[in-house]
Amino acid sequence: MKKTLIIAMLVLSFGTYAQIDPTFEQEGNKVKATYFHTNGEIAQQGYFLNEKLQGAWKMFNEKGDKIAMGNYDYGVKTGKWLFWEGDIKKEVNFDNNRIASVTNAKTIEPVTVNK
Repeated sequence: MKKTLIIAMLVLSFGTYAQIDPTFEQEGNKVKATYFHTNGEIAQQGYFLNEKLQGAWKMFNEKGDKIAMGNYDYGVKTGKWLFWEGDIKKEVNFDNNRIASVTNAKTIEPVTVNK
């Protein structure tokens, strides 16, 4: 568990320095990790498998709005990741942890937050 926390802090350093302790919940063979902003809102949420990021990860700003989401496969970013900056949505495709393409699109409707 200690290694998982260290890995998470290094890999997920998107400026989400929090004084609220993260939570870790065992769910089958995965560990669900939740990191918080200093105001108590969720900053990031996702899973670890064998001490590596695994599956869907979501990132939120301090207001609770979703700002990014994507998937990891044993610690490697894969497939389509979405990033929101105001009314701009960026679709970033990853291939083996490297950016393969980036597409910008204006969003018409506000992003709904799935907490």
